[in-house]
Amino acid sequence: MSKNVCFLITEHPFLDARIFRKEAKSLSTQGYQVTMIVPRKNGYLFDVDGSIFRDQFRAPAFFHEGIKIVTYEQMYPENQIKNLHYNLHSGDHTRFTDPLAKLGIEQQADIYHAHEFFSLYSGIGVKRALTTKGKACKLIYDSHELEPDPLIRESRNTKKLKNEMLASMLDETDSVITVSESIKSRHHTINPRLPIDVIYNSPPLAPNYKPGQGRKRDLTIAFEGVIDSKRGSFRKLMDIVKLCNNTFDLKVRIIGGVKKSSKQQSLPIPSQLVDKVEFTGWQSYDAIPKAMQDVDIGWIDLDAEHSLNNRYAMPNKFFSYLNNGIPILVNQCNDMERFIEAYQCGYIVKRRQAQATDYVQALIQLHSNRKQIFEMSKNARNIMETHFSWEQMEKKLFAVYNRLN
Repeated sequence: MSKNVCFLITEHPFLDARIFRKEAKSLSTQGYQVTMIVPRKNGYLFDVDGSIFRDQFRAPAFFHEGIKIVTYEQMYPENQIKNLHYNLHSGDHTRFTDPLAKLGIEQQADIYHAHEFFSLYSGIGVKRALTTKGKACKLIYDSHELEPDPLIRESRNTKKLKNEMLASMLDETDSVITVSESIKSRHHTINPRLPIDVIYNSPPLAPNYKPGQGRKRDLTIAFEGVIDSKRGSFRKLMDIVKLCNNTFDLKVRIIGGVKKSSKQQSLPIPSQLVDKVEFTGWQSYDAIPKAMQDVDIGWIDLDAEHSLNNRYAMPNKFFSYLNNGIPILVNQCNDMERFIEAYQCGYIVKRRQAQATDYVQALIQLHSNRKQIFEMSKNARNIMETHFSWEQMEKKLFAVYNRLN
């Protein structure tokens, strides 16, 4: 008999790469009946690039690529922390009245899989309610990020309540999946007995891979993801390109860009860099490898000084680069640094907050040592082929589910 699985989601778009493209689709191939309960914004579902599906997916519930999608209007539970904290510690299920919990109870699933801090809260309510009705179910917390993050700006009382909520919720959780070893360790300090598995945000192995990074006269660096005035360090990236071109020919390819839901419509490219900056726009999940062809280095820049989550991050773009044999250039973030040093697949700028000049020095060094780029490129692709592609990660996902059956 197939098992019914229900994904609980409060923030992510329903076509999210990790949630829909990888986990849901992989579980479906194993015979699980997968339902996803996902949020709408003002009545509409939204895509990974922030665009709104105005003419599609209008039904309250529907099937998409074999996955059942159930929808609700997005809620904002972060505004009710005190109430949520009280509800958790009441030990009761009747106070869990949010739409995600209600819809979750209706599914009568065997396994619930929560993808955020607040969807885990709803999952606790679902599990309590079904238990009182004699329905046994299991609850997984898929911790994509470190929440709460002790270094971000947030009131001391809010952090205190969130930490107490997390400890309470983990006590009622059956298994945790997360995206980095450091987040795993941090959760284990809260609950040492809890089974925790690291499943990286790796894509399926890119086909038609052709090695050759670092063999052209110029260099091309890539940025994948959201980049605007607040995220992605666009100004820093432009400074890097400008300064490097005083020494050698550097181009940048931006795969993604400004979210379509953003009020900011475009990014101002300095006039002297117009022929050095290429925007591919937002690419479909399957088209990313093609967009990365001829890229020599993948750039990641995170503020690891003021966010523990950034120090622990292993983002999608990290594995997208490696998947295409592209070495990583990143500032000092704990988990990426350890990974790169272990597999010799990138270059670390030893600063928690790196400046444009720090990256320029690194790129000048790499420009003068093309053999290093080529060797890092081969190492990057090799470790994805042997250890870290989604084909490897889904085996770990299946193992988690098999333990819960």
